Amino acid sequence: MDNQDPKEERVEPVFRNGTITIVGILLAFSLGFITHWAANPIPWQTYHLIAVLPILVGIALQMRALAILLDIKSLQRSIHDRACRIFIAGLILAACGVGLAILLDFFDISAKSPLPGAS
Repeated sequence: MDNQDPKEERVEPVFRNGTITIVGILLAFSLGFITHWAANPIPWQTYHLIAVLPILVGIALQMRALAILLDIKSLQRSIHDRACRIFIAGLILAACGVGLAILLDFFDISAKSPLPGAS
């Protein structure tokens, strides 16, 4: 017996599958960035945690959203929408962390590089 409310709005399976694909691809990009950054030749410093923490929390939220979307219950509109909100929050956090990582690397490189034209 199905405990679902018959009035509960449903998401089309094709739409849900597209959402799962997008979430999976963007999660892979997030994981790829943190992997690439970890292999960066610039030595890690304590202040890099400012960037790493939002990236890791963002990745965790994206993984949580993917787990919710992979469950058949995500065909219910309310569950699908909640997973999408969790994913967007994770994506925003990861993007902010990536931006911070780029800025930290830029400032680290520029602080160690001689100014052009200086002798």
